Amino acid sequence: MMATDLSQAAQEMDRLAGRPCVLVIEDEAPLAAVLADNLREEGMDVVLAADGEQGARLWREHEPDLVVLDVMLPLLDGFSLCERMRAENLDSPVLYLSARGGPDDRVRGLESGGDDYLPKPFHLTEFLLRAKALVRRRTWGTHQPEAVYRFAGHVVDFRSWTATLASGRREALAERELRIFRLLSERAGAVVSRDDILDAAWGDDAFPSSRTVDNFVMRLRRLFEPEPSTPRHIHTVWGVGYRFTPEAEPAAPGDDEGRS
Repeated sequence: MMATDLSQAAQEMDRLAGRPCVLVIEDEAPLAAVLADNLREEGMDVVLAADGEQGARLWREHEPDLVVLDVMLPLLDGFSLCERMRAENLDSPVLYLSARGGPDDRVRGLESGGDDYLPKPFHLTEFLLRAKALVRRRTWGTHQPEAVYRFAGHVVDFRSWTATLASGRREALAERELRIFRLLSERAGAVVSRDDILDAAWGDDAFPSSRTVDNFVMRLRRLFEPEPSTPRHIHTVWGVGYRFTPEAEPAAPGDDEGRS
């Protein structure tokens, strides 16, 4: 097998394992290398392009989970490249990086199909937070192993954002309720911290208090618990977060809705 075939096979195995793919289109080689190294440290695969035309080709080949796109590129500028890809119905989220950070440039970037715009110079930490937030949005609902989750007579449908309760009543779930339930159900039996819940449900778009998490958990308990004041599925772990058990367990002392 040729080396290129081995590389492509490795990339495909990573995608199957759930590793996001990021295409970085940046003609400043040192900056591109720094971005790539840090994205890989965050568990992402990275493909590099040094000009707009190469970026277009790799975008089509990989259909990445995120495109990090410089504006001032050789051969084809970032705005024109993004417009071309959107015209081809390629919907990878785009994070623009540019020394052109004025209001008109930001508006142009969003109008061309971009999702976020970060002026240069920027803090690496902020870049990584924005990149991870966009990847989460991209992968939300597309890499989940099961579209439907069943427990205790309830059926949660992640595709329609609804829950059919054991009583037969159907309820619509808000996005953050669904995100929180998905995280708890994926880690059934394990303790999930409030920080993990905040990261999964809110990302970097807002910075709510931990009490906000508790209020959403109260809503889930009212839906799924026969007696929300003595929960048997969504348990409070004091000072840490919550633990979800599909099979009912006796409520721990003090594990009540009003004191989440």
